[in-house]
Amino acid sequence: MSKKRRILKWTFITFLSLIVILFCFGLWFKSLLPPKEIGLENSLAKNLPYLSENIQPKRGKILAIVTSTDTMGSSEKATGYELTELARAYYVFEANGFEVDIASPLGGKPPVIIDDDDMGAYDYAFLNDSIAQYKTSHTIAVENIDPSEYQAVFFAGGKGAMFDFPDNKAIQSIIREYYQSDKVVGAVCHGPAALVNVVLDNNRPLLENKTVSGFTNEEELLLIPEAETIFPFLLQDKLTAQGAQVDEGTMYLEKISHDKNLITGQNPWSTWTLAETMIKQLGHTPKYREITAEENAVQVLSVYHNEGSKKAKEIIKKMIVTDKKKVNRVLIAAHSIVAAMKGDIGQFYDMIRLVSYTKKQESI
Repeated sequence: MSKKRRILKWTFITFLSLIVILFCFGLWFKSLLPPKEIGLENSLAKNLPYLSENIQPKRGKILAIVTSTDTMGSSEKATGYELTELARAYYVFEANGFEVDIASPLGGKPPVIIDDDDMGAYDYAFLNDSIAQYKTSHTIAVENIDPSEYQAVFFAGGKGAMFDFPDNKAIQSIIREYYQSDKVVGAVCHGPAALVNVVLDNNRPLLENKTVSGFTNEEELLLIPEAETIFPFLLQDKLTAQGAQVDEGTMYLEKISHDKNLITGQNPWSTWTLAETMIKQLGHTPKYREITAEENAVQVLSVYHNEGSKKAKEIIKKMIVTDKKKVNRVLIAAHSIVAAMKGDIGQFYDMIRLVSYTKKQESI
């Protein structure tokens, strides 16, 4: 056999072996993940204790605003508002005694993004809630909003917000009026795009010298490397250019900033805490809510990043064995993929081990 043929043979064997290894790893990785919860898509608000028990007195109204944009510029990439960000904030507000109206720049039925991997009981309950669905199908055009009807405004994220929030005069007017009258202004993920061009009555930018959070450059560019050519700006850059101090947390983990009556969150995983912080700013103690398995996973990942694998495992064991709580293995596994995308192989294997350890604790 010639040298060239031997090289081709061993190249083929090496390639085939790599395929087999990757296939086996894929099967093992899949075995670490739990099966999809049966019946989750049938969740109803009336069956969730947080929403059906200990009903709070009526306290007023909160306005939620979502994007009307369905395409990311000229990229043909679909967009809209993030359902999980609206649904979770909506139910926090409702559970704490506030009626929620939903508005959008154009009114009517805005586009929505539903990520099946992120959907939980509250998100499916929102889809099965006839009142909530009527409101999302018949949103109020922001130019028709009477700001005096509401005690707070919340801007849900979704990449479409980068296109139709920043230059909307009606949105700017609502934010200016609310901020200057000490009403609460909240925004999560790409929602803070609504803040970037707001000028106060003193002719200074709203964001000047404010501490805020929003979807970071690192988070944006990892998922959309060409983001700088698709969006009119990168949100973190624009917030900074307007004089804000961006308090950047760990990638894809909960992070909020609370600067007086301005409350902002970095990403979808910040929605629960942001909404409950808005309730606190409105002068009320948030109603008790059982922390979700996803939030427990976020806590585990935060401990890992701050204190290492050993401490993260201790937290997992305490949550599952001692406190009888659930930890979302899928979210931890997703962060292992993020680590791989960043080229951090050590962190990738650490995350995989945390997923495996979580599964082991569940079987005890």
